[in-house]
Amino acid sequence: MPFTGYGGPGWVRVWPRVLLTRHDPDRPPIEKVRGWRSFTTLPVMGAPVVIDVGGREHRARADRGGFIDCVLPGELAPGWGSVVLRSDGAQPVEAPVRVVDPAVRFGIISDIDDTVMVTALPRPLLAGWNTFVVDEHARSAVPGMAVLYERLSTRFPGAPVLYLSTGAWNVAPTLTRFLSRHLYPAGPLLLTDWGPTADRWFRSGREHKRATLARLAEEFPDVRWLLIGDDGQHDEEIYAEFAAAHPDRVAAVAIRRLSPTQSVLAGGLAVPAGEARGATADGRAWMYAPDGAGLWRQLQASGLV
Repeated sequence: MPFTGYGGPGWVRVWPRVLLTRHDPDRPPIEKVRGWRSFTTLPVMGAPVVIDVGGREHRARADRGGFIDCVLPGELAPGWGSVVLRSDGAQPVEAPVRVVDPAVRFGIISDIDDTVMVTALPRPLLAGWNTFVVDEHARSAVPGMAVLYERLSTRFPGAPVLYLSTGAWNVAPTLTRFLSRHLYPAGPLLLTDWGPTADRWFRSGREHKRATLARLAEEFPDVRWLLIGDDGQHDEEIYAEFAAAHPDRVAAVAIRRLSPTQSVLAGGLAVPAGEARGATADGRAWMYAPDGAGLWRQLQASGLV
């Protein structure tokens, strides 16, 4: 299963997953998919995989969850490229890779849940219903966000769009189809593994986001990021911490404000318009709006676009 990777001059980061499945040539290419099916896959632990990056072959082995996450040397042209994945008993597949041009100075990091897709997380009952039961075609997009991202991509040619979420890799195909169907710009999904770790029963979504942001700051030292999230979870807190630690890496922070009803469903209380937290943190431009159109107007008013 190839996931979209990313890279820069002379390197790429790829993270495929090896699963045991049955090939069905009669399976329709487009079908309704229940979320729970994503969690009934059988990973192949220790499977050897050959990764071809621009004609150079590298060898890796899958971990206990069937995942491979590695940074490999290789020369791919800036923009969209691909690497070829080969494993015993499987047909070769191509994994798309977004290679960031060294001249690019602006990028977008976006949350997914309640930022681009209405999910009503993290209330446990609704989270489980949305993840395991609801048909993926029944999920709704946040109004105006796809248009906002498309305008930003047009305003900043070559700017990478990365989707950072606490969701599990199991739902990556579902999220990819959702983003494509609602016309969001293509980009790598930065998700986390599902299940226990060596020292705890549940993985920390906040730590995943913090670690990923720090890694991106190190990998792309010349890129200033527009951080987009919502006020229903911990995006404000995490983005404020990142802006304080890396003030030169943050162009602005755009927070999608949930409605009072959505805030309650997301497990919190609505923040009154005049009490937004971190509105002037570290001198960065912070903006709040309930949809993409409102955030675009504020980005224009700030002079960023």
